[in-house]
Amino acid sequence: MSIRAALLIQRWYRQYAARLEMRRRCTWKIFQSIEYAGEQDQIKLYTFFGFLMDHFTPASSERNLISHIFRKNEFCHDTEWERYFCYKSIEVTDSYTGPHLTFPMTFCGVSKLVEAFKHKQQLHARYVLQLLGETWRLLRIFPNISQISAYHNKQITICGDLHGQLEDLLLIFYKNGLPSSEKPYVFNGDFVDRGKNSLEILLILFGFLLVYPNDVHLNRGNHEDHIVNLRYGFTKEVLGKYRVHGKKILKLLQKIFSWLPLATVIDNKVLIVHGGISDKTDLDAIARVDRHKYGSALTPPKPTKHAVNGSKTQTINNREACGPVEGRRRVCSLTYCSSGPAHRHDLPRRSLHNAHISSQLNWSLEKELKKRRRLAGFDQSYRELRTSDSDPESGETTETDVGEWKQIVDVLWSDPMAQNGCIPNEVRGGGCYWGPDVTEEVLGRHNLQLLIRSHECKQDGYEFCHNRRVLTIFSASNYYEVGSNRGAYIRMGPDLVPHFIQYQASRTCRELTLRQSVGWTERSALRALREQLFVHKSDLISAFQEFDPNNKGMISLRHWASATERVLNLGLPWRLLRPQHVSSTQCGMVDYQQWIRELSITEPKQEISDNSILETMYKNHSNLETIFRIIDTDHSGLISFEEFRQTWKLLSSHLQTEISDKAIADLAQSIDFNKDGVIDINEFMEAFRLVDISAHT
Repeated sequence: MSIRAALLIQRWYRQYAARLEMRRRCTWKIFQSIEYAGEQDQIKLYTFFGFLMDHFTPASSERNLISHIFRKNEFCHDTEWERYFCYKSIEVTDSYTGPHLTFPMTFCGVSKLVEAFKHKQQLHARYVLQLLGETWRLLRIFPNISQISAYHNKQITICGDLHGQLEDLLLIFYKNGLPSSEKPYVFNGDFVDRGKNSLEILLILFGFLLVYPNDVHLNRGNHEDHIVNLRYGFTKEVLGKYRVHGKKILKLLQKIFSWLPLATVIDNKVLIVHGGISDKTDLDAIARVDRHKYGSALTPPKPTKHAVNGSKTQTINNREACGPVEGRRRVCSLTYCSSGPAHRHDLPRRSLHNAHISSQLNWSLEKELKKRRRLAGFDQSYRELRTSDSDPESGETTETDVGEWKQIVDVLWSDPMAQNGCIPNEVRGGGCYWGPDVTEEVLGRHNLQLLIRSHECKQDGYEFCHNRRVLTIFSASNYYEVGSNRGAYIRMGPDLVPHFIQYQASRTCRELTLRQSVGWTERSALRALREQLFVHKSDLISAFQEFDPNNKGMISLRHWASATERVLNLGLPWRLLRPQHVSSTQCGMVDYQQWIRELSITEPKQEISDNSILETMYKNHSNLETIFRIIDTDHSGLISFEEFRQTWKLLSSHLQTEISDKAIADLAQSIDFNKDGVIDINEFMEAFRLVDISAHT
């Protein structure tokens, strides 16, 4: 009897654990799909800006609004930069209660800085600029690939993404100890964005780098990029904390990011990069890259006219054509073009003097954007690099520059996949997916035994793949939501065997049971998904009506799932998610009109007469804020009515929609609360942020 009872309990527990695991995986899929869709939107928006730069006249207003983000790192004499970033005129008043720094930096000084940030103190702008200036001067002498050794039983600590989560960094230091000559660290990129303490993390890491330049190693991540920072919060964070000197701090950080090393190698056997590799990754080529020329990895170089006619163009990044990755969604992105590879004679020549005349453009905007993707070197087969006439502002660019840029994009943006081959990363929109065969080939060619990378959140903080030859490490715990994932870091000794330390930075999460933790993160994911459903409600209704020719308001569950995926394109198991989104069905039919009404979302209180402009704003909230930040060149947080109108015109061009000047003017008037003729960007974005009612009930 007791054996039978034990078997029943065991069976029940296995079913219970399986259900929890299924919920956990669905939750994870929701979070990750929404995250990658955002990255893809960012790249598509920036690609569109590139299209404007290529096809509008230098004097056009649209081009002038965005041209500053495409400027290369200025080549000035060091003395000119020293004058620009000079901190000496900034006075530290007696009222300042934060930490005081002395230079050269010492271990004691950085330790005090850590304690100050732990107690939420802010470092004075004078010290921020001084510390960043010293970091910039030091980074310029570093090689592209740092070489370190785990000799004499010295253990190296390797950390993954931190994304502005200071509590994770402090917990790592508490558990593992502060960096020193006896405790070397490698931080593998993505220090910034998303979290609220990105700048504090940078200042701590730079401080230790100045004290221990041979024992603290910082790799660049895809978020160490001023274009990405516009969307994911770091730009806003810096300007919010340093209103007077924020612009200068951001400019100096832009230069620092471009000088960060691209990789670290331990004992010639372990390669550490942020994203990954491709079938064309060459460490010798990466070691020769003039890395500071690429302030943003999203900006492809423009080859000269000579490169177009040269036969060598066809051989750069000549990748094998591969089929789609099984189980991955295929979506439009910078790295994907729906048409097959085009021949060079199929691409009409464009020049700046006639490209702005819309009546002469026979191609639609979508075709222009597809052309732009090909020109950027990304096509469906990832094979052939396309080239265009040079932009006069860009200077002469060689085929070598394009090859260097491709190497950098691959190490910053790529992800591993289970299948063999190397194909465009169509989910993120940048880099590639590479398979175990590529891992074996690249590691074998460089006589390496292990690749350590970050770039992807993992539920346990780490994950092996490719026959344990690729290891992902992610150090930001609770990345999507409290309880969503553990953070982890690696300790590696002379035997080069990785040992993992996992943690949760949130005390709340540590007190939750497994069921409570899954439930908490599941509710958060479903709230995020409901917002996505709500902002696409008009498109959803149109898609549902295609399956409802008699206008009865009812469609089958299969059609509901198919239409929802077609509109949102998130690659989610909608039929499995149906119970969380559709409260009831009648004989397998969904009342889609009632379902739309039941989405628990509150809209802003401002009364806007044009519903289309509201829906556009809901769908493109992040894109809109990104354009605002770009147009706000003085980083004041304020834009004029005319700049507001230009922002909407840029967005409507990007989306290929018509938004009238009257609708834009009415919107501007409705949110100019103090009637001073300017709009506060932060107030505007908050005023029109959607709120999930279920989160407050």
